Amino acid sequence: MRHPISLSNRSHIVCWAPIPLRLIVGYGFIQHGFAKLAKGPDAFAATLQALGVPAPHFMAWCTILIEIFGGLAALLGAFVAVASVPMAIVLLVAIFTVHLPNGFSSIKLAAVTAAGPRFCPPGYETGLLYLACLATLVLGGAGPFAVDTYLAARVTPPSQKFRRGAE
Repeated sequence: MRHPISLSNRSHIVCWAPIPLRLIVGYGFIQHGFAKLAKGPDAFAATLQALGVPAPHFMAWCTILIEIFGGLAALLGAFVAVASVPMAIVLLVAIFTVHLPNGFSSIKLAAVTAAGPRFCPPGYETGLLYLACLATLVLGGAGPFAVDTYLAARVTPPSQKFRRGAE
């Protein structure tokens, strides 16, 4: 019995790999941005101020907008390479200012109480996973059903135009 995904037919499905990455990265960033909006940008600015981030209100709004619009860009596969830069910066700042002191693991059970489980603050694991997903999308492309793929198909390289004219 053959394995359903053998090496010979694997190349037909590999192009679909970016789609789940785009969906989780896009949804995750949008969700984090809207969560900050729901609590109020001033609450997030207060957190940034406590962390010593300069211009906390400005940086709060920058972060919220990067998360919402960067997440939307990832979902749509639109300008992924460009959108990934500010998204990666937000992740790196979060890792180094908040999550690094908490260690690697994103899930740390502190206790189980009558009210349910209590967890410690998350580590930097999730931030690294997001960075890996962004790097994969930048290096491997946004895949099918992506604005980037659609735009790339519409643009014919000049060397191709020259060859077509010679035929």
